[in-house]
Amino acid sequence: MALQERDNLCFSNKLLACPLRGHWTSFRLVDEQGDGKSYGGLHYTVMDSVGQEYTGRLDGEGFAKVQNHYRGPVVLRMDKQYNGLEKPYQRLINREYYPLPITELQFRAEQTRFFHEDGFRREYNPAIKEADIFVQVEVRDLVRDGAHLPPEVGRSYEPQSVLLRGMGELGFGPEHSFGIVLSPNKHNVLEVRPMRALRPMLSTDDKFCALNLYQLALMATLSYTDFAQYPREKPLDKVHFMLDPSIGNWFGEALAGYQENWRVDRTQSQRFYPLYEDVPYSKRLEILPFDPTLYEQNHPDKGKDQEHPENQHFFDDQVNGGDTQAFICHHDEVVLISVRGTASLKDALRDVDALQVPFEEGVGSVHQGFYNAFRAMKAFVLRYLDKFHSGQKIIICGHSLGGAIALLLAEALRRRAGVKYNILLYTYGAPRAGDSTFVEGATDLVHHRMVNNNDPVPGVPAPWMDANWKVWVPGLATIVLSGPYGMLVFGAGLVRIGGDPYQHHGQQQHFMPVRFDEREWSAILWDPDCESIEGAACTVMLEKIRRGDMPARDGLLAQLINYTDHMMIASYIPCAWATLRRWQQTLENASSVVTEREFRVVEDALATLNEKLYEYARKVRHNEGPRGATKNESAAMSALHREQDRLLRTRERLQTVRYRRLTLVDVYGSAAQLPEFTGSVERWAKHAENRSSVQYAMIPRQPDDGFRLAREPLDIDSIC
Repeated sequence: MALQERDNLCFSNKLLACPLRGHWTSFRLVDEQGDGKSYGGLHYTVMDSVGQEYTGRLDGEGFAKVQNHYRGPVVLRMDKQYNGLEKPYQRLINREYYPLPITELQFRAEQTRFFHEDGFRREYNPAIKEADIFVQVEVRDLVRDGAHLPPEVGRSYEPQSVLLRGMGELGFGPEHSFGIVLSPNKHNVLEVRPMRALRPMLSTDDKFCALNLYQLALMATLSYTDFAQYPREKPLDKVHFMLDPSIGNWFGEALAGYQENWRVDRTQSQRFYPLYEDVPYSKRLEILPFDPTLYEQNHPDKGKDQEHPENQHFFDDQVNGGDTQAFICHHDEVVLISVRGTASLKDALRDVDALQVPFEEGVGSVHQGFYNAFRAMKAFVLRYLDKFHSGQKIIICGHSLGGAIALLLAEALRRRAGVKYNILLYTYGAPRAGDSTFVEGATDLVHHRMVNNNDPVPGVPAPWMDANWKVWVPGLATIVLSGPYGMLVFGAGLVRIGGDPYQHHGQQQHFMPVRFDEREWSAILWDPDCESIEGAACTVMLEKIRRGDMPARDGLLAQLINYTDHMMIASYIPCAWATLRRWQQTLENASSVVTEREFRVVEDALATLNEKLYEYARKVRHNEGPRGATKNESAAMSALHREQDRLLRTRERLQTVRYRRLTLVDVYGSAAQLPEFTGSVERWAKHAENRSSVQYAMIPRQPDDGFRLAREPLDIDSIC
């Protein structure tokens, strides 16, 4: 056969009749910078058109050449398993549950970086100049098992995937389920996409920091979305997570594909970006792979016992008649658990089921509704931890009802026999969940409790509550509709008879708006240690003593009206963002965390509050009868004295906050020591939403979100 004929297109009619040898194919793997050193020394397998295999290793520049193969295209594979010594990879490869088929190629691709910091493919690679054929490939193109790998990303230089599928049908050797087709007698250059992912940066320090305050507010809100796996039940071969926002899309596709997600609620208009770390793909917050050919537990024949990502990462109690919802995922340093707050009538009924029941996992008594919700998800969490916990920090977060459940979960895990977990808890607008004995027993649990302005939910259950919801619900409705009669029913359902009072657990962080005029205002985050500021609890306590252990109707309705302060998108997330941005500016300017102007406004408000407490005390004394103070009047005076003492400590704390100088650890915790720290902060700061330099880091206003500002610096009128 003539030389000219041999050089004809490989799919000519004559080719099938005369598969001559003597052909060559060269290829080189490069990164997005055009450098092949990243892939030097990797093992490869090439199969020619008659099924002949050729193996070898790339040279130090990522180059190899196959000589004297049969005529026609060849298929390149790079499927050799990673056998290095790095422990995180060995742990993933050898773990008992869902071991990952990590290859040498994946390991190398995880050590490379994107040319563009946003992860978009480069339009022109310098290595194109040396190539006869240039293609952009991903690790999944070259390896057999790809269920654990990131989703494909669009590319300008597509590999010949159609040709790969058709080679067997056209008679060119065996069928190929994976690999890249290389053109014969040409130099092929393959640009391998880096295997990097984004993960929300978190501090594993127990100490409170502004970074965790903001990041976990976003994660707590994300728990309100669906997992959005498709198909949701009985998947056959693949699963997808297309819905944005959703838990599955965040961790299974967007962040795994290096996309900066910001939407945690489908109605959200304001962009709140997390601070992201750029990490090797294997260190992302993992969504487990789904591959029935590789994992027996994924096979559809398992029926109701079939495992797939949704039922491993996502808890939804609807199947059992409840509505508790949570998600869990992990990487090599953190297990993240987020519990959803009230989102349905079933959740609301649990909220008001305030009967105290024994906390069987520890000491004391707890709110029955919250406890039932915790017990519903307990086995789900323990199964996950038994499979994937290998010493990581367990970070738990939750909003509202989710915060109460998260507290019970955290304390139960802390007390779990035979295991020592390192637990960190952040809650947002959480109600009281346990009595004083429970709170005292949970002293060693690290819990940072965020309260926003006049959020009413942290004020319940009141310390005196031990409620039966069947009386509570109609009583509450009657309060609004028919006044005093409803209050009697309400009180009958809520009065605690015996037992210890409900108490809050954790270190409070109170976000307090400070308004200077109609257009200029700011807010500070601190722990005032004053019940009057925390949520008008002093007023409620004094009124229920004066009226016979029942709450004040006006105070209750005022708190219900202030419900916007309880919302995550409208209040808690903007407040957390404002705190982070404010603390960043404080650090940059080497200034105090509270300005002199703010200090004066808050101090004046505290003085006003103090005067109102004394005025109330004078009224109580003036009303004393000839035989002296009654039992109720004495109790009221004692409560006033305790509140005045707290107010004095609050003023002292304000002085401390006034002169406080922040450090990098105050703002970012242990994350400040991460190798990617500077790049992560710079990435976040490049978003227009995070570049505003305002004197007081005012809370970002959202269009039509109904966000309410305090009528006074401390909203004193709603307190007393």
